[in-house]
Amino acid sequence: MRAPLQATASLCAVLLAVTACTSTKDQADDGLSVVATTEILADLVRNVGGERVRVDSLVPPGGDPHSYEPTPADAKKVAKADVTFTNHLLLEEQRLIKAIDANAREGTPNVSLAEASETYGAHVIPLVENVGLDVLWFGLRVRGDGEQRGATRSSEVRLTATAVEGPGKLVAYLTESLGKPVVYFDSGDGLSDVDSTTLPPAAHTHLNWAFTAPGTYRLTLRAALVNGGAEVELGEGTFTFAVGVDPTGIAPTVLGEGHTDVTVDLDTGELYTFNDRAGGTTQQVVPAAQAVIEVPNKAITTVPDDPRFAFLGAAGASVHQLPQAVLGKHVHGEIDPHLWQDVRNGRAYAELIRDTLRTADPDGAADYDRNARDYLARLDEVDARVRETVAKVPRNRRHLVTTHDGFGYFASAYDMTVAGFVVPNPAQEPSVEDVRKLTETIRNLKVPAVFMEANLAQRGSVLTQVARDQGVQVCLLYGDSFDERTRSYADMMRHNAEEIARCLA
Repeated sequence: MRAPLQATASLCAVLLAVTACTSTKDQADDGLSVVATTEILADLVRNVGGERVRVDSLVPPGGDPHSYEPTPADAKKVAKADVTFTNHLLLEEQRLIKAIDANAREGTPNVSLAEASETYGAHVIPLVENVGLDVLWFGLRVRGDGEQRGATRSSEVRLTATAVEGPGKLVAYLTESLGKPVVYFDSGDGLSDVDSTTLPPAAHTHLNWAFTAPGTYRLTLRAALVNGGAEVELGEGTFTFAVGVDPTGIAPTVLGEGHTDVTVDLDTGELYTFNDRAGGTTQQVVPAAQAVIEVPNKAITTVPDDPRFAFLGAAGASVHQLPQAVLGKHVHGEIDPHLWQDVRNGRAYAELIRDTLRTADPDGAADYDRNARDYLARLDEVDARVRETVAKVPRNRRHLVTTHDGFGYFASAYDMTVAGFVVPNPAQEPSVEDVRKLTETIRNLKVPAVFMEANLAQRGSVLTQVARDQGVQVCLLYGDSFDERTRSYADMMRHNAEEIARCLA
């Protein structure tokens, strides 16, 4: 892999070494030791656990779980914990999840709240991306859970380019947030094991796909499941591209619009194309042998005058390129992970936390039951308060424009609309097109306010500038973390409702 896998492996080695130096059981006398990935989850645990638990949040106050990476100190906390809670659904950085799974003591509960809470009545919604490019949006995806093959949330799927046929070279690369390219596949210097990349299970990512000459290309990819140091071969597929030429007749199905991914199916081992032509509402599988991916002449661009892009050719040279669509590394799943923005989902989290603590500490079962009853009643009051407060906003003004796409559950639960955001994920940087769309959204909907997230204020300069240009107010919401003014989940949800009503009503 041309992306920095070695650094990840080194960090995991450090974390495992830390674990080896800790005792196998270090439960203090003053309560059950619990580790949660975020402040929000930690607060839920404190309310259910009460005086019987000691809770640490790995992501620090004001931190961003989308990008936070683990430290050796985090490994020590996990190694000593009696219970570990994550949100998962790919909310947290994958290195953090892998560090937790590598360091959690055998036999201790290690619970993915967002995934397991569905059995407690949590409502999940798909994470729909619709960038609206005028050429195909082409990425990589892993589907299925692969349980029969031994896959876990710490597993990875490795995709390796083994052959490319065509009149020029094919390069698939990522453009990071600050514009640095990271090459994944490059046929120009011959293919080897370095022409590979990895994805966690149930994940999707974005890439640029560049071709240096028009014609028909065929790319063969091999997939393997990676568990620790062991690899299990999954399958192989050959994908056809019509670059600057008529795709008709090359294969039965032409893929030339919407969103398509080279997809590895963990359950079957197959590689195929997974296609979305209607903004997330209609998806279909087309076998690789039956599909041709169109790269039209309107996808022609020039190689930047930047030595970092020399792998594409000389500066100013023409290449056909399917663009990355969103700038920066952006790995996510098919389900929106921000479940807690619907208080009813927060309630499901609390019930799951209660039952997990009861299992880890049976002697405290009565305390956990009592605490949970009291807390669930308070959450019911919070939910009613949020619903009543948002209802004060006229329906034609219930439009949310935010820093990142983290409020889909709030909108769904409380009858609002996510009208726009700067970027889908806070780890990304907005493009010129993102800024243009945001400006048009604010102007066309005549929204009186946009909403900055407290922990993303430093990255919200684009939203602030657009709001200033359009003469609208900038207000404050809490998405993934707290600050010194708001220190609990209940306070966060009340604040969000009241701020929305104040700024939009």
